[in-house]
Amino acid sequence: MANAAKKWTPESWRGKPALHIPGDYPDPEALEAVEQELTRHPPLVFAGEIRTLRQRLAAVAEGKAFLLQGGDCAESFKEFHPDNIRDTFRVLLQMAVALTYGAAMPVIKVGRMAGQYGKPRSSPTETIDGITLPSYRGDNINAAAFTPEARLPDPQRLLKAYGQSAATLNLIRAFAKGGYADLRNVHQWNLEFVKDNPQSDRYAELADKISDVIAFLEATGIISEENRPVHEVEFYTSHEGLLLGYEQAMTRVDSTSGRYYDTSAHLVWIGDRTRQPDGAHVEFARGIGNPIGIKCGPSLDPAELMQLLDILNPGNEAGRIVLISRFGAEKVSAGLPRLIRKVEEEGRNVVWSSDPMHGNTIKAENGYKTRPFDKILKEVETFFDICRAEGAHPGGVHFEMTGQDVTECLGGAQAISVNELSSRYHTHCDPRLNATQSLELAFRLAENLRAVRTSKAA
Repeated sequence: MANAAKKWTPESWRGKPALHIPGDYPDPEALEAVEQELTRHPPLVFAGEIRTLRQRLAAVAEGKAFLLQGGDCAESFKEFHPDNIRDTFRVLLQMAVALTYGAAMPVIKVGRMAGQYGKPRSSPTETIDGITLPSYRGDNINAAAFTPEARLPDPQRLLKAYGQSAATLNLIRAFAKGGYADLRNVHQWNLEFVKDNPQSDRYAELADKISDVIAFLEATGIISEENRPVHEVEFYTSHEGLLLGYEQAMTRVDSTSGRYYDTSAHLVWIGDRTRQPDGAHVEFARGIGNPIGIKCGPSLDPAELMQLLDILNPGNEAGRIVLISRFGAEKVSAGLPRLIRKVEEEGRNVVWSSDPMHGNTIKAENGYKTRPFDKILKEVETFFDICRAEGAHPGGVHFEMTGQDVTECLGGAQAISVNELSSRYHTHCDPRLNATQSLELAFRLAENLRAVRTSKAA
């Protein structure tokens, strides 16, 4: 609690140990100039939107809503294109429809979009053919090409990341509010390459049911053009708050409340590698009004989690904290129950969410980093079972996925094999579920949610 009592400022993190932030910019003055320039740029999101998301997450914590968070492992400048943004947004809409039907409750949609450009790496360097260079850390820091020039951190990349984030948000807002997300278009959200696999029939059947319900409610006058939940969606953005210089530059005082908000995204999370209670990332996060995610992996013990909650949410406010479990299918049963028990014993207000991606990464025999679909599904299902057994609400899921027809994760209904990984392996960092696998996973989770809901009603 001593940390929480100290005065906070947007730059107070600079006096703390800051892991996974590159310190090898060749021109520190150029970096400072870029960060100063960013302070004069408009906010990407607004304080009122952030407060609304906190209200929505408070409902999730109470078991009255469900959180769907998904998007790219790391956005890239090369893949920046309106079609790619549209396709990922569309898959998230499809997944939300399936989950809403299964859970019979609102689904809060949060994208790993419009800012997820940086990634912590397990090693600061990588060696290929006897040559050692700095690791690729994401397009807002350096480039993926294995050359000394490409791997130098370049502060101008922060400005490009800001610009592409702003353009992404502009398009997403148009899709969310401009008619594209209207539930009456539910049939039109299907992707071309989803049409020839089992998910197409399941989705079409669900879309038929939704269309019939909407037609009936419109005919009776219960819903009309003024019913915004039918014609528009709320969509929020998130990313890992890794580059604290950028996050500080985007932090502003809200004129309404007088609180500080990080306007780079609605929700920011602290990674499993940067959640040290005395570290810079926790120090920065404690002072902003955004919802804060905390990645919870095998190295996190209950006492440290309580310490983090004391620092980041001393008032135990609902909607402030999302605990994102990321153990791996084989470790979640041993590691997660003790965390949930302690949180429940202490009466802490949190959202429990499952990230089944990071703990299930393997290297295939052909050298490709991949994730098996069955392991991803197993971890989520085990997460649901553990939460219910411990008296907690399994509040959400957190996926690395894309609307593109990639072949990066093994298995699923498409039965992607090791030999097929190389055909459309486009990720700049970690493997992502493709649209078909994402929708299949949503249907499987919807069946789980519906079975529990039905059993409670019986």
